[in-house]
Amino acid sequence: MDSGEFRRRGKEMVDFIANYMDTISGRRVTPEVEPGYLRNLLPGRPPLKGDKFEDIMNDVEKAIMPGITHWQHPNFHAYFPAGNSFPSILGDMMSNAIGCVGFSWAASPACTELETLVLDWIGKSIGLPKQFLHEEGKGGGVIQGSASECVLVMLLAARHKAMTQLKKQLPYMEDGVLLSKLVAYSSKLAHSCVEKAGMLGFVKMRQLDVDEQYSLRGHVLERAIEEDRRLGLIPFFVCSTIGTTACCSFDNVAELGEVCSRENVWLHVDAAYAGNALICPEFRFLMSGIQNVTSINFNPNKWLLVNFDCSLLWISDNSLLTSSMTVDPLYLQHKHDDKTVDLRHWGIPLSRRFRALKLWFVLRTYGIDGLQAQIHLHVKLAKLFETFVKNDARFEILGKVVMGLVCFRLKGPNSLTAKLLHMINESGKLHMVPALLNEVYVIRFAICAQNAKEEDIEFAWKVISTEASALLMEREYIENGINIEKLESVEQKNPDIDDVFPDFDDEFIFDQQKSNLHRARLRRSLFMRMVSDPKCYNPKVLKALCIDKKRTKSFSSDEVLDFNFEK
Repeated sequence: MDSGEFRRRGKEMVDFIANYMDTISGRRVTPEVEPGYLRNLLPGRPPLKGDKFEDIMNDVEKAIMPGITHWQHPNFHAYFPAGNSFPSILGDMMSNAIGCVGFSWAASPACTELETLVLDWIGKSIGLPKQFLHEEGKGGGVIQGSASECVLVMLLAARHKAMTQLKKQLPYMEDGVLLSKLVAYSSKLAHSCVEKAGMLGFVKMRQLDVDEQYSLRGHVLERAIEEDRRLGLIPFFVCSTIGTTACCSFDNVAELGEVCSRENVWLHVDAAYAGNALICPEFRFLMSGIQNVTSINFNPNKWLLVNFDCSLLWISDNSLLTSSMTVDPLYLQHKHDDKTVDLRHWGIPLSRRFRALKLWFVLRTYGIDGLQAQIHLHVKLAKLFETFVKNDARFEILGKVVMGLVCFRLKGPNSLTAKLLHMINESGKLHMVPALLNEVYVIRFAICAQNAKEEDIEFAWKVISTEASALLMEREYIENGINIEKLESVEQKNPDIDDVFPDFDDEFIFDQQKSNLHRARLRRSLFMRMVSDPKCYNPKVLKALCIDKKRTKSFSSDEVLDFNFEK
């Protein structure tokens, strides 16, 4: 492809993208495909000679689009928003065209310097103290690929700091012995990436209880640290959360910061979703105690109209990482005499994409006012949905609705809400995912679409309410002993009969005809099982789904664990 064809195809691609975004509401939110569907539509080997661009684009519609979950769809309410906007797409396009690999300042000065500049811009916009800014001191910010990466890098940095200090005090003790004594902390509602970071860092990770507002408090942390010190362990790292994955609750950073400051423990704040809202002054109360925080991250690719990947990480100059320039460069920041920063020393990868460019495009295009308006829109729509739920006596809300997420459930056993979510997702009209809050199964309703409207929320509630009515009718029939096989219209909506109300019946016995129907539909519904039942890959569930058995035991939704979304 030469530049002439690129111009032509590029314009066609821009038209394709614009048309896709303009007409996305006409598509089904989630795909209706079986696992392995794509291998039946595309060749098993790459072409020996190049294909025509038209043929490639034809295969996009024929093979790729049928398997897409449309995260930008107005009826997509799962996980958290997947930020996107036309300026971000254009910025990424330019970054790909430049094609630099920013592993050092010299490799591409603008790549490094723009990153430090936009991190300072946003740091000032969310009210970070000067110790987190490049232009003020030895602290500063850097772009990572995900919040998971941020948490891992900070845990490793804290571990390195602790090990360095311990080796000075105990120079003859083996590193492995010292490492076995380290212990880190988070709340039980912290993202799964925190636990994973502990595993990768070979350190103990304690998950602490939260209060009635699902918040980790200072006295709980203090008590845990005292217990562990008595056991001969060495506390070194705390990961608090502003905006938990399950319900967008907020740990008490001010209290945790005071404890960590007294105990000389690294305090990291994971604000992957809710941190974006800090650009709005009314949410900055969540930053109380930031002076005692060592590091903080959030993802503009969730809520600030920047497409994935773009996770921002700031490190305070009180992290003590800057006290020695001989520390392992994987974790050490380093400044040249001219105050530029070698960002390869701030994360694990050596090679770095020019991700700052798309962030810069978005900041320049929308300004802080435009980004605040995006946050305000989503919060307003979440409040509207909260009103709908509160006005329906069949439902209840768990947790406070502060930002763009509402956690709700049908009153009754967990299985009732789990079944409702299954029915809604299978309809293809909406897409949502669940979570467990203190063993209570809830549905998470997230406002995700950039241009979401009140009409979208009204439509969503109509779907939820209608499906709930059908479900409660079905439940009434079952409780009254009416033959469910006569309820054909209900059964068509819920083909996985073995999944119906596991709290009411331990198992269902199928006749041959029903078993055949179940086998035929099992693979088709696997996608919906995966999004409705977060741990459907659990061996217990897989055993329950064995299609070779005529007798299938139901799996209780109460056994479903909290769903942790990709960060």
